Parts: sequence; structure tokens; C-alpha cells
Amino acid sequence: MGREHWKKIWIGSAGNMVEWYDWFVYASFATYFAGAFFPDDDPTAQLMNTAGIFAVGFFMRPVGGWLLGRVGDRRGRKAALTLTVTLMSASAILIAIAPTYAVAGYGGAAVLLVARLLQGLSVGGEYAASATYLTEASDPRRRGFASSFQYVSMTAGQIVGLGLQIVLQRTMSGDALHDYGWRIPFVLGALGAAVVFYLRRNMLETDVYEAEADEREGEERGTLRALWRHKREAFLVIALTMGGTVAYYTYTTYLTKYLSNSAGLPKQTATLVSFTALIVFACLQPLAGRLSDRIGRRPLLITFAVGSTLLTVPIMTLLKHADSFWPALGLALLALVVVTGYTSINACVKAELFPTRVRALGVALPYAVANALFGGTAEYVALWFKDAGAESGFFWYVAACAAVSLVVYVTMRETRDLDLTRMKDARSSSLTTAS
Repeated sequence: MGREHWKKIWIGSAGNMVEWYDWFVYASFATYFAGAFFPDDDPTAQLMNTAGIFAVGFFMRPVGGWLLGRVGDRRGRKAALTLTVTLMSASAILIAIAPTYAVAGYGGAAVLLVARLLQGLSVGGEYAASATYLTEASDPRRRGFASSFQYVSMTAGQIVGLGLQIVLQRTMSGDALHDYGWRIPFVLGALGAAVVFYLRRNMLETDVYEAEADEREGEERGTLRALWRHKREAFLVIALTMGGTVAYYTYTTYLTKYLSNSAGLPKQTATLVSFTALIVFACLQPLAGRLSDRIGRRPLLITFAVGSTLLTVPIMTLLKHADSFWPALGLALLALVVVTGYTSINACVKAELFPTRVRALGVALPYAVANALFGGTAEYVALWFKDAGAESGFFWYVAACAAVSLVVYVTMRETRDLDLTRMKDARSSSLTTAS
């Protein structure tokens, strides 16, 4: 790819990293601030409350997907990406200054809730805007490779958050972390978002978008009416996202809590396992994305779904009995290698389903709906099963979601060779196999 392509990918990815750092740092530090906003008589109940607020953020993602997807299709990908990082910065500041339960009762939890709602709005648009931007800005022969950097940057955001957590764990006492140390990552997140705002204000629009920006059909750009013409593609996005998002959040945001709360590993060890596994996971994304440019998207998606359906229960069962760093790391890596078949290419697969005038909304809204229903609730469902004394039920739930997506992957057609500039008259019948 040329220098201009790399510049667009770099700016898009850097902003995405900060966005998802702010989103995920809530989950990774929840074990430290759960007691700050809720009564401290039941640690599991505290985690369930913070997980519930985490899930509520997901239910704002469809709203953010609709609002910011519309902005992305009508005003440009650059405008949507700039707005998302502004919302994320505001939410990080709110969490950093939220009063504790001891100071304001449930008022602090209310501030936390508002912040998560803002984050949900932001991320609801960020995923689609960055997926669309990276896909459109890349060489058509390397869309899988270029779009894989979305999950590289998403995972990098998690890695930075976990890396900061490891540093704070080793430089601050446990009491200090529970008292005020957990606020530090949110302050840094707000500062990072300010830097990204400047970068995105100066980023270049994609050629694919600009080529169609002045067409007469512009009044319907990014509208629900326009999206309805591609309703099959929208439902396809929901179905193909279902298994992937549940597996992804299980082995990323929930993994640290699972290792410490269920397997009994020290928090520091559990954090180090996640941190190390995510570094390897990030490195795998471009490799798998490039592979999809050679062999197609479907083989990777099918491999993920088969692996997740068959291996989730044994991997999660063995993780529960992992008593040290290396066994836990090995199992986590196995799980994330399987998930790579989905994460490395799902951004471009979704973007390849829709024409330019509705691409951002077409990716944003159905993806956000799927995440609200399955991704955002994964951690809460896991803790619900644990609290009910049937933790293994969650393992089967993850496997079942992957099995549903497997049916979709097997029946959908390949999207690798579609020309993004010639999709004005594309209809959903061309994207699913005939029965």
C-alpha cells in the first residue's frame, strides 16, 4: 500500500485505540472501583452492579450507531470519527471525578451510569466509522489486511489499559488503588482523547466517499429508509456478529475477572495473563487479515465458529482449574487464536455488504444491536450463572451463540472481491446463497 493509505490507516487506528482504551478500562478496573459506588457487603454483587452498568452502555450503542452512522454517511467518515472521540473524552472525565458511595450515596453510581451512556453513544458510532474508514481507505486487494488494524488498535487500547493496571498494581498499595488509584486511567484517557481529536480534525476523507458525495441520492444518505432497502444485509450483520462478539468479550474483558473470581488466581497474575495473551492476539490480526485477502473471508469465519462451538466448554472448564500463570496463558492463547478468525476480518466483511451511501449506518446500527444483545451482556450473563451456582451454563451459552453464527458463515457468499465503488444497485440476494 502507498504512503497515503498508511497515513489514513494510522490516524484511523490511533483514534480507535484511545476510544477502546477508554471503553475497556472500565471493565479492567471494575474490580477496584466496584466498592466505591456500591455497598461492600457482597463482592460478587458489586461486580454484578458494575457489570450491569457496563451492559447498559451497550444498550446506548444502537442509538450511537444510528446517530453517528447517519453523520458518517451524510457528513463524511471524518466528521463521525471526530464526534465519537469528543463524546468519549467527556465520559472519561465524568468517571474520573465521580463521587463515591460514601460521599454521595448512589449519586456516584448515577454519574457512572451517565458516563457509560455517553461511552455507548461514542463506541456505537466509532466501530462503524473506523471500520468503514479503514475499509474504504485501503488498497482493494488488501482490505482484509487494512481493516484488521481496527482490532489491532482495539486490542492495543486494552493492552495499554492492562499495562497501566500492572504498573499501578506494582507501584501502589491495594488500598490506594481501591481508594483513588482507579481514577488515574480515566484521567489519562481523557487526555489521550484530546490528542486524537486534534489528529482527526486534520485527517483526510476517503476517496470512495468523496467520489459519491455530490450525487442526487444524497438526501437519503444514512437514513433508515435507505438502510431498509438492504435489510437482509443488516440482519446478516446481526447474525454473523452474534457468536463473535460473545466470544470476544468472554476472552478479553471478562477473562481477568474469571481468572481471579472463579479460578482463584491473584489479581496481578490474572491481569498479566490477559496482558500477555492480548499482545499475541494483536499481532495475529494483520496476519489473518492478509490471509483472508488470499483465500477469502468465509474460511476464516467458519474456522472461528467451528472452533468456538467445539472448544469453548473445555477451554473455560480448564481455565477454571488453572492454578498458575502458564496454564492460564496457554488456554487463553488457544481461545484467542480461535477468535482471531472473526476479529481480524469482521470489520471489512460488514463494510463490504453495503453501498457507500449507507455503509456507515449499515455497519453501525445492526452491529450495535448485536453487541447490545450479546456482547454487552456477556459478562453479566457469566456472573449471573456463577451467582446461580451453575457457572458452566455460561460456557454452553457461548458455544451456542457461535453455532448460530456458523450457520450464517456457511450460507453467506464471499465478499472479498466486491468492488466498493460499484455497489449502488447491489441487492441482498447477491450476498446470500440460493437455497
